[in-house]
Amino acid sequence: MQKQAILLVNLGTPDAPTPVKVGKYLTQFLNDKRVIDVNPILRFILVNLIIVPFRSFKSAKLYSHIWTKEGSPLLLNSIDLKNKVQEAVGSNVIVELGMRYQSPSIKSALEKIREQRPEKIHIIPVYPQYASSSTGSSLEEVLNQLKRWEVIPSLNIISKFYDHPSFLKALLVEGNKHNIADYDHVVFSYHGLPERQIRKGSKHYGANTCQMGDCCNSITKNNQYCYRANSFETTRQLVRELNIPEGKHTTAFQSRLDNKWLKPFSDKVIEDLAKKGAKNVLVFSPAFVSDCLETIHEIGTEYDEIFKEHGGQKITLVDSLNSNAVWVNAVKEITLGH
Repeated sequence: MQKQAILLVNLGTPDAPTPVKVGKYLTQFLNDKRVIDVNPILRFILVNLIIVPFRSFKSAKLYSHIWTKEGSPLLLNSIDLKNKVQEAVGSNVIVELGMRYQSPSIKSALEKIREQRPEKIHIIPVYPQYASSSTGSSLEEVLNQLKRWEVIPSLNIISKFYDHPSFLKALLVEGNKHNIADYDHVVFSYHGLPERQIRKGSKHYGANTCQMGDCCNSITKNNQYCYRANSFETTRQLVRELNIPEGKHTTAFQSRLDNKWLKPFSDKVIEDLAKKGAKNVLVFSPAFVSDCLETIHEIGTEYDEIFKEHGGQKITLVDSLNSNAVWVNAVKEITLGH
């Protein structure tokens, strides 16, 4: 039987919730040319002289709110996923975890794989919807490491799985733990991106096809790698399976840095729902397979406070997939089933 390997790639997390460790993480993350895609000199000044020095202390406080005795929720859940996938696929398939930023690094994960000399490697950045700043950056780093190998085995690269039936099934397991009828509205909150990155990606197909409007109402050959289109398609699939009535759900984007990011903004949607009389809102976060700062704190704490401040009663966050059994099986099917 052919010996194979699965490389799981996630974004990463600081090693500790301290200003020094968070600053180190932010420095590596924000200096990535795919994350802040501006002139290199401007990026250096923005990141190293402005953003990191001022943001490290604030971000460290936020991370301290979600940190557990064992460590970072994202790292712990990712390791648990790796271990469970390993158990599911058996001993003839090597499973390793690499983080795009910080540890365990993609380099270290690939070295562990190389030592066992597999004939094929399945590479899956665990970001369901394709984006250059997450998927593209992770794959670029994987390939940068692999190009140093004397022997490069066959590769199976999974660059998106936003509409894969097994992924959607795993999301539905978490969603079905809640009775949709108990909520006034359902928000599908995805991580935001600068609109310019969406437009840059659309140029891959020969023209600036994305108009930030109805062009994302269906998946076509021109938007199959568009993060915005991928996100709306994930929502459509979930809405259909959960039988959520028209007008009772919204797709929105969180974690923006300025007003030129994808709209509508999740925090503004939450605020508006409260002002219109909504009392209980359910929030999905289909772009995050592991609970992290953006889900636990931004949605679970900050959005809940915004909602209550404007008359709402409670924001309920649907758990991320983390390492639930259906998601473990989905990873197996998405990789080995290709």
